[in-house]
Amino acid sequence: MSRAFPKAVLFDLDGTLLDSAPDMLATVNLMRAARGRGPMLLEQLRPHVSKGARAMTAAAFPDIEASEREGWIPEFLATYERELGRHCAVFDGVDAMLSALEAAGTVWGIVTNKPEYLARPLMPMLGWQERCAVLIGGDTLPKRKPDPLPLLVAAERIGIAPADCIYVGDDERDIAAARAARMRSVVALWGYRLSDDDPVAWQGDVMVERPDSLCGADVWPAQA
Repeated sequence: MSRAFPKAVLFDLDGTLLDSAPDMLATVNLMRAARGRGPMLLEQLRPHVSKGARAMTAAAFPDIEASEREGWIPEFLATYERELGRHCAVFDGVDAMLSALEAAGTVWGIVTNKPEYLARPLMPMLGWQERCAVLIGGDTLPKRKPDPLPLLVAAERIGIAPADCIYVGDDERDIAAARAARMRSVVALWGYRLSDDDPVAWQGDVMVERPDSLCGADVWPAQA
């Protein structure tokens, strides 16, 4: 076994490459204000961001029945679309990590459960439209993570075998999807997690505390 930069890396977006929690906070606070409620704090919402719109809406309105909150999801998405990219930023170290991958000839792309129509406008905002080799959103295909289909289609589109790809994510479903796709995985410990989440139990190949730790080839999962 040897340590080297992988041929391809696929990333989750929210909580892995992008600290989108501030955009999400603006979204739920607009919804709360419209209902006569005060603002929610970032630290209250942050652990829920990787779980999706329903989880964030539940965190913002825990006293409302789930059946009623379900009808608010279109409002959440429409509000978030207006706030998109206004408050977020890439995590510290992500730019250095992506530059190191590119310098090594590694192809990288994004597989996210965020709807593609919301993820794609972020690419030019972040300067990634020419750098990101593939973008698969939660609505791009009939299935999304933890199903392996999005990862397998992403690998197919970049022309690299799944066994030669590594998936990086901050949520258990990311690691489950990678395992099902027979890709090695990296657990992004800098992302969004609930207090009772146990990333060790996810059984990723590597756990990493900071994005810039992945600037070195020796940190990536071993390759045959």
